[in-house]
Amino acid sequence: MKTLIELYDQSPVENVRATLMFQPKEMILICPPEQAEDREFRRSMRDFFDRTQCPTRLSFVPVSLLDALKTEKVLREILDAHDDCAIDISGGTDAALFAAGACSGEVGVFTYSRKKNTFYEIKNAPYARNLPCTVKLDVGSCLMMAGGYLLPGRADNAELPGRFDEIDRLFRVYTRFRREWNGQITYIQRITSSGPEKLEAEGNLREKSGGRTLRADPALFRALEKEGLILDLSIDGERIHFRFPDETVRFWLRDVGAVLELHVFRACYEAGCFDDVVLSAVVNWQAGKLRSDSVSNEIDVMAVQGIRPVFISCKACEVHTEALNELAVLRDRFGGKNARAMLVTSGMTARTRASTRMRAAKLGIELIEWENISLDRLISCLRRD
Repeated sequence: MKTLIELYDQSPVENVRATLMFQPKEMILICPPEQAEDREFRRSMRDFFDRTQCPTRLSFVPVSLLDALKTEKVLREILDAHDDCAIDISGGTDAALFAAGACSGEVGVFTYSRKKNTFYEIKNAPYARNLPCTVKLDVGSCLMMAGGYLLPGRADNAELPGRFDEIDRLFRVYTRFRREWNGQITYIQRITSSGPEKLEAEGNLREKSGGRTLRADPALFRALEKEGLILDLSIDGERIHFRFPDETVRFWLRDVGAVLELHVFRACYEAGCFDDVVLSAVVNWQAGKLRSDSVSNEIDVMAVQGIRPVFISCKACEVHTEALNELAVLRDRFGGKNARAMLVTSGMTARTRASTRMRAAKLGIELIEWENISLDRLISCLRRD
């Protein structure tokens, strides 16, 4: 196969998977005119193949994929002008698939099964016969194939595997004090600074903040000291003093959601089934072009298994419909039909549990609740297909 013909699909992986697998000399993407004429779309596609070190030459041919006759005409012109062609029919519209069938003749035709992660020959394509897909992507590539760009997040992902023991200790404290955690982190924010090298913390056990009184729980701070997450703790009368071991732990203890995100990152890493895991994946929708109208979103944890991305949101508070909707939008925009979306929550109340479960199920989001957040259970959920 020298030339691979792809039928444009709104699910981004459908447009690139076969090219990454077979690496033909040329890939011709038959796509709607608005896509073929979109410079940013063409550039992001070429950037994606550069990033994945795929040397295939790209061509974009405009036609309405809702018009079977016009699509067939374009396909015949391409087949007449190119030798050794193949058509991938795993994507595209029904009309485009009808057109491909009408003009396939002696051309190689194959498809792909998401359920089995395997290519299958339809006709004249023995190279795709029961062939497992071995393509592996990283998070940045997954976002780029959909026209996005991975920006630096809040975490140093390279450092985190060396701190899993600390993350486990932090989660142990969180498990004991989960119901008061958010208020205690707000208290820590009140008596500490995020400035460089400002690791000392001191304040009253009762602090005013935004018209309310925050009170430190001595038992929680003693637990943090016992686990080595704060040092030199002293509680004298109505005053508290301690020191953070470093700026990383200080950041963890000044961010309400950090503990759950770190725990989920650790579970993804330990699951052993992912090729890449990123904590705090910030995606820019405009392929890295930072403009005044740029749209960006932060994904708490993102992982990739082969070519299948997993978008994970972590909530240590009540789960609202907006959070579920946002997660579904990110999955559909940057992952498409191939992607998973998971929401890990430790904060749902009995009052909202039923409605949240129903909404998550409707959106195709896997909901992981407190009962399944222990490391071994969470790993089992992540490995589930």
